[in-house]
Amino acid sequence: MGDTQEIMSLIQTYLAEYGLKVVAAIAILIIGRMVAGWVRKLVSRLMTKGGTDKTIVSFVSSLAYIGMMAFVVLAALGQLGIETTSFIAVLGAAGLAIGLALQGSLANFAAGFLMIIFRPFKAGDFIEGAGVAGVVEKIEMFTTTLRTGDNKTIIIPNGALSGGNIVNYSAKETRRVDMTFGAAYDADIKHVRDVLQGIISADERVLADPAPMIAVSELGDNSVNYAVRVWVKSADYWGVFFDTTEAVKLRFDEEGIGIPYPTRDVHVYEHKAA
Repeated sequence: MGDTQEIMSLIQTYLAEYGLKVVAAIAILIIGRMVAGWVRKLVSRLMTKGGTDKTIVSFVSSLAYIGMMAFVVLAALGQLGIETTSFIAVLGAAGLAIGLALQGSLANFAAGFLMIIFRPFKAGDFIEGAGVAGVVEKIEMFTTTLRTGDNKTIIIPNGALSGGNIVNYSAKETRRVDMTFGAAYDADIKHVRDVLQGIISADERVLADPAPMIAVSELGDNSVNYAVRVWVKSADYWGVFFDTTEAVKLRFDEEGIGIPYPTRDVHVYEHKAA
């Protein structure tokens, strides 16, 4: 009987001492989980309204939830009287070790995160960066996938891509096509200009505004060089470039305008044997 009374007394003592702390810890866990869920939904809603990529929205909202729950758990443990300083120290050391081990991957992740937010390019754009060029197929957390003109797939780490210059050829609706054509010195300049103007005017893909430009750009060693600059829609760039180059050669032949070849004077000396 005495043992039972001692046990009951001990239970009452522990309940009096820790009961409220346990209740408070449970309340912190429940309310904290609700708040963490609310924060996750808020972050997701705000980023979605901002047009952020779905991958980033999912990752950041989950990261916010995990961070909030870690804080809630530590707060609950502290309410129970458990020393949390050691837990924080262990988590900090583990985070540092993981960060050092994955610093390259983290750099690629950060670069991908920034590219998705600031959008220097999007899927479908033709870009040049990290020494390669191609159409963007996918922008992922750690890598960006390009498809080259000859249908090769290139996977570039985001850190390498964002660490240098990125040229986005699809960012604007129009592009300028710069071409240079050489004609013989004895060809009449006005005649050459009229021929070039006729070729440009006949191509419906060439835009009238800004107006095309034809000018003598250089008096070369073997030819008079004419700079031809026309504006086209970005999708028509290469078509206009190749078709105009072919048309110039055909029309120059028809008009008798020479396209000179590089020439050299060769002197042959005879040496008679003594």
